[in-house]
Amino acid sequence: MSWQTQLRGDSVAWLLEPDSPGVRYLALRDLIGLSHEDAELKSARRKAHKEGPIAEVLAHMEQAGYWVKAGPGYNPKYRSTVWAIILLAQLGASAQDDKRIEQACRYLTEHNLTEDGQFTALNSGAPSGTVDCLQGNLCWSLMELGYDHPRLRSAYEWMARTVTGDGIAPKEEKDAQVRYYAYKCGPVFACGVNEGLSCAWGGCKVLLAFGKWNARRRTPLIRKAIKMGVDFFFSIDPVTAKYPIRNSGKPSLNWWKFGFPVFYVTDLLQIAEAFSGLGYAKDKRLANTLKLIREKQDEQGRWLLEYEYSGKTWVDFGAKKTPNKWVTLRALRVLKAAA
Repeated sequence: MSWQTQLRGDSVAWLLEPDSPGVRYLALRDLIGLSHEDAELKSARRKAHKEGPIAEVLAHMEQAGYWVKAGPGYNPKYRSTVWAIILLAQLGASAQDDKRIEQACRYLTEHNLTEDGQFTALNSGAPSGTVDCLQGNLCWSLMELGYDHPRLRSAYEWMARTVTGDGIAPKEEKDAQVRYYAYKCGPVFACGVNEGLSCAWGGCKVLLAFGKWNARRRTPLIRKAIKMGVDFFFSIDPVTAKYPIRNSGKPSLNWWKFGFPVFYVTDLLQIAEAFSGLGYAKDKRLANTLKLIREKQDEQGRWLLEYEYSGKTWVDFGAKKTPNKWVTLRALRVLKAAA
């Protein structure tokens, strides 16, 4: 079944309208499938970098390559360096199209990435500030931005090791050369914030990042980590979101609220995006999640903005509970991959 026939209206034409150059560029690239050398796509890419959200975010960057204040840039949320880079990656920005983006990526790796491959949230630069959602988000973002730095190899190897537990000591063994920490505290996405249970929000970011790592570069350790991650998410029907949660609580309602941008709060659409990147979009175990995605479109084949960060980051992306081009783009990418 063609993915277009699953739509209740021509939302692709809506995304291609000129009023949102960023969305139009990504729709031409990811939905229409124009080649990188296509003249129309090149023109759209240039316009996306000069107008709209990408240009707005970059306008707030300091010359050195950071946002708000120098250092690792985790705080303040959601305007500092970490969040600006994650946002730029979701907007389709490219280090090859604007030297400021390359400068920002360089600044991040110099101030946030430790020698052993941990992305840290701590101003001290200590590796103990590592956590799955941050590690996965930044590995994915740098690759998406086209900043394939050699040091990312160690970041991916560390990330894979934390999933499998291979060659990594418990957090209590503070003298061990490689060990878990208070937040990144155990294998299969175990997180201190989630009382040591596996965190599906963080795990989703990790799988997204693995999906951006070329298959030819995946070491046996990374392949093992991917399998363990996939097995974890498919240990239940993802549409239920009944993953481990502290205090034996119920799954967060945010799982079912599709949004843009996506930071550490995760929705079911992002699980589908992660599996699409790894080649699992057509897996039967994802069928109910895809059914939910299709059902959430309106009568014109558009998806609503249900979770947003208005007033919290550099750009607002529309009114809540109204049809949204960015969310619709996310959904259509998944449906196309699964067709």
